[in-house]
Amino acid sequence: MGGLFEYIKMAVQNIRANKGRSFLTMLGIIIGIASVIAIVSIGEGTKNQMNSEIDGIGGGQIAVSVSNDAITESEFITAEDVQAVREIDTIEGVNVSESYDGETVTGKGNFSIMLTAEGPDAKLLNNSEMKYGNYFGENEIEEGKNVCVISDADAKRLFGTDDVVGMNLDITCYDSSKSFRIMGVTTQKENGTFVSYTYDGMPVTVNIPYSSMEDLVGATDEFYSLMIQGDKTLDSQIIADQVVHVLEKRHQCAGEEYFQVQSFQDVMQSMNEMLGMVTAFISFVAGISLLVGGIGVMNIMLVSVTERTSEIGLKKAIGARKKVILYQFLTEAAMLTSIGGIIGVIAGIILSKIVSQLSGAPTAISIPAIIGSVLFSMLIGVVFGLLPSVKAADLNPIDALRSE
Repeated sequence: MGGLFEYIKMAVQNIRANKGRSFLTMLGIIIGIASVIAIVSIGEGTKNQMNSEIDGIGGGQIAVSVSNDAITESEFITAEDVQAVREIDTIEGVNVSESYDGETVTGKGNFSIMLTAEGPDAKLLNNSEMKYGNYFGENEIEEGKNVCVISDADAKRLFGTDDVVGMNLDITCYDSSKSFRIMGVTTQKENGTFVSYTYDGMPVTVNIPYSSMEDLVGATDEFYSLMIQGDKTLDSQIIADQVVHVLEKRHQCAGEEYFQVQSFQDVMQSMNEMLGMVTAFISFVAGISLLVGGIGVMNIMLVSVTERTSEIGLKKAIGARKKVILYQFLTEAAMLTSIGGIIGVIAGIILSKIVSQLSGAPTAISIPAIIGSVLFSMLIGVVFGLLPSVKAADLNPIDALRSE
């Protein structure tokens, strides 16, 4: 251990003796490490924010849909199935959603409509924030009331104001017309990264109880899919298995794979994997400068060996063994790149903060990335310092002394 400290001491002395040259040698390492730290920090921050927002929007949500095989056998999800799934202890709400094209006419003109027929827990599953009035619920579903809910943005398009609770909306769908009373107006939640855009050409979205669609499109008690809000503290897969078990038992189709499941947990995992791949690729490109920096370290160490040939010869002449010379130069190369790595980490953290301030991109410092970067920079020093170190250790002492 004492020998290692002695090597480190000599390495620091040699680096300090050539400050300018040492810094220029470190520059490639500094740039490479700083780039990687900044990219990883911004990528990690973006991933954390994205996960937080997705969890806030759809955490614990599970989509269950009917497979093509089930459709062929005319096996759809029924209103009774919905109620049975709602009774599972781990489930907080169930929504059905079927969309139809329609149109309406108001004092502001003609509008295309996307008529969305929903179930009793629509407000919970849609994460709706009410601006005026209320969302329809179980009572409206059971009674098939002709009520609807629209967004404040769509209300302004239709009527020029968003305070429209109590007004009627005449909707035509499949050559049938029906009047719906507006009982609630929703507003867009502030959710940071994920933003909903609307423009004048988009259809107006009108949400209604599915039971009120019967006069327009006929029977509406069979569905292609369910959206389920499960307990966020539990594994989504466990809840999904419970739902599928209930549905298969009711339809007596166990093992037929009539019901397909996808959870927000799966979506988050896929997005995280994709973001991780992008971050890794960009980090790899930025890390090419580390290779350039390593070549610079090898070059400067070869120069150092040439400059200190007589010193090496003198040390060998008074009994220094080959491995002592080898370790001395390896330690110096590793110290050179390690110091560059530490400076690069600090520069990368500062750079990520600056980028975050200028662009608004979130950032999160990754401790594993910092530790890995410093260790990797040290490894570069050892790898690229090996050739010069071996060259120094192999010098013949008589030839080395004669070189003066």
